Amino acid sequence: MGHRLSFVLFVVCCILFASCAANKNLKKAEKYLALGEYYDAASQYKQAYRKTSPKEREQRGKIALKMASCYAKINQTAASLAAYRNAIRYKQASIEDHLTFGRLLLKNGEYKAAVEEFKLALDSMPDNILAKNGLVSAQNAPEWKRIGSRYTVKKADVFNSRRADYCPMLLGDQSEYLYFTSTRNEAQGDELSGITGTKPGDLFFSQKDDKGKWSRPEVVTGGINTDFDEGAGCFTPDGKTLYLTQCQTDPSYPRYAQIIKSSRSDAAWGKGSDVKISNDTLSSYAHPAISPDGEWLYFCSDMPGGKGGLDIWRVRMTASGFGGVQNLGSPVNTPGDEMFPAFRPNGDFYFSSDGHPGMGGLDIYIARTDPDTKKYVLEHPGYPLNSQADDFGMTFEGPYNRGYFCSNRGNGRGWDHIFSFENPEIVQSIKGWVYEIDGYELPAAQVNLVGNDGTNEKLSVLSDGSFTYVAKPGVSYVILATCKGYLNHKEELTVEPSDDSEEYVLQFPLASITAPVLIDNIFYDFDKATLRPESTKALDELVELLNENPNVTIELSAHCDYKGSDAYNKGLSQRRAESVVNYLIEHGIAKDRLSPVGYGKEKPKTIRKKVAAKYNWLKEGDILTEEFIKKLSDDKQEICNQLNRRTEFIVLRTTYGMFDEQGNLKNPPQPKKLEDDFSDDEGYELIE
Repeated sequence: MGHRLSFVLFVVCCILFASCAANKNLKKAEKYLALGEYYDAASQYKQAYRKTSPKEREQRGKIALKMASCYAKINQTAASLAAYRNAIRYKQASIEDHLTFGRLLLKNGEYKAAVEEFKLALDSMPDNILAKNGLVSAQNAPEWKRIGSRYTVKKADVFNSRRADYCPMLLGDQSEYLYFTSTRNEAQGDELSGITGTKPGDLFFSQKDDKGKWSRPEVVTGGINTDFDEGAGCFTPDGKTLYLTQCQTDPSYPRYAQIIKSSRSDAAWGKGSDVKISNDTLSSYAHPAISPDGEWLYFCSDMPGGKGGLDIWRVRMTASGFGGVQNLGSPVNTPGDEMFPAFRPNGDFYFSSDGHPGMGGLDIYIARTDPDTKKYVLEHPGYPLNSQADDFGMTFEGPYNRGYFCSNRGNGRGWDHIFSFENPEIVQSIKGWVYEIDGYELPAAQVNLVGNDGTNEKLSVLSDGSFTYVAKPGVSYVILATCKGYLNHKEELTVEPSDDSEEYVLQFPLASITAPVLIDNIFYDFDKATLRPESTKALDELVELLNENPNVTIELSAHCDYKGSDAYNKGLSQRRAESVVNYLIEHGIAKDRLSPVGYGKEKPKTIRKKVAAKYNWLKEGDILTEEFIKKLSDDKQEICNQLNRRTEFIVLRTTYGMFDEQGNLKNPPQPKKLEDDFSDDEGYELIE
């Protein structure tokens, strides 16, 4: 009898001990959950579940439900499904939990089981959009996978590790750099994240060599990486600024994602600074993307006023800061999560969502603006770009429909990895180069493109002075390049329909307002002022330049070498300058815009950087005087004399014809109305 009593007491003590231990784990789990540390919370819930007796069905079911939610947050889909099944078995799952369970089944490719869960949810919630779209997805995803698409997708092993690698970003004039976020062992810091169970993410990069081979990824130096999570970002169109998502940790407060920005100095990215989008400090701001024209910052947030879950928003970028936050509204946003906005250079808008009908998890969608309604029309690019798992984070190689994205397909632990994609298509593109006449590229230039189909775009110029634009067949374009301190240059182009991809290459040499501009390929008869026929092309280009810049007056000058008398050289150069001016007048340029001057040998040429690069025995700043030239060898003397024999112009005024007789501006600019910028006609919902 005594032994039996002792055994009973021992069992009771074990049960009480297990119950106390389970409560201890639950308290820790609740603390971690409140801070958003889902990995640590799931671990504690798992221990509490194991220490709770199967006879305590209600308690076990409640713990399983919370554990399932935490596993879902960190993409451990299989573990989350197992926990949901336990919660359902213990009858602790609500109808909303059944809906979530169905969405996870969809993400795991268990389409038949998902159909039953969505039907169950719709019996109680017939108007629930997520249940409706989930049912459409589960019923149609197998057929969408069978049909496939023109996309080819390959795992990009050179970038991937045994941990998470995600959100690739191509950078460089030839897309020769790829930046991405990784939680691999080389990431900064020693502690593991309570959110994911891995190291906090850091930025890494890889560089492509001349043969197209990518280097082994290296961590980005310069201060942008910290002990916090950095990832999911974008570059400004000029490639000089990086916007990035950062998740800072605090032992006392929940985790809120925020957007930071960093500037590049040479090859290093500096320490990030906070980007303040609104005064709301209790919402997350993440996944920045900048529109191709550089005027809008797109991002995702859970701030009030959205459709539910995470929505995509945008805010106007101005010289004085951000202003006018807008929710993109329908059809982009849903009660689910819309995340990872991205732009193709042609303006197509990409994002990922788990709220629209799709293959499961986050699917990639394309939003294009309807030219008539000015509203977005959505396209699902199908399989294999999309899969049953999460697919997101697009980046494009120039104007082409190829590049990289990330997905956790085929990974049981939910790690994201980087994949390449390509969709062969006919691309008609315009490649332009903006540079200084007789000089180098002008990355500070601005390009304005107008098409007869209503297109009106501002294009940014890259560091090598180039820009690329995906054109539409059958459209005629006028393209104007401008830069402070230079005259404008215009080109016109009609893009013809074609069965093959084609690149139209245009040159935009800009003339300086402050320095003499060489008019190349002007030829005269020997010892005369008569223009030779081969000069016509250069002269016609000068006519066009003056027509494109009607408010400019110039001094047209001709120069000789030092051979011959001063008086003879001056007279010959004056006659030559007058010959050029007469040609311009005959071709419609007003006489009072032109001042012909013959300098003879008075103004020898000053060597500029580009000429010095061509002749390595000359230095920038050298002046080709008679004394300088005669110290050189005979062949070099002849080259210098040829450089001195030149025709140039310099801008005298930039206000010709701009004012009336009373001194008033003839065509003053009209102030832009505020509603022009923030119109509801664009299909967006404006949030005050």
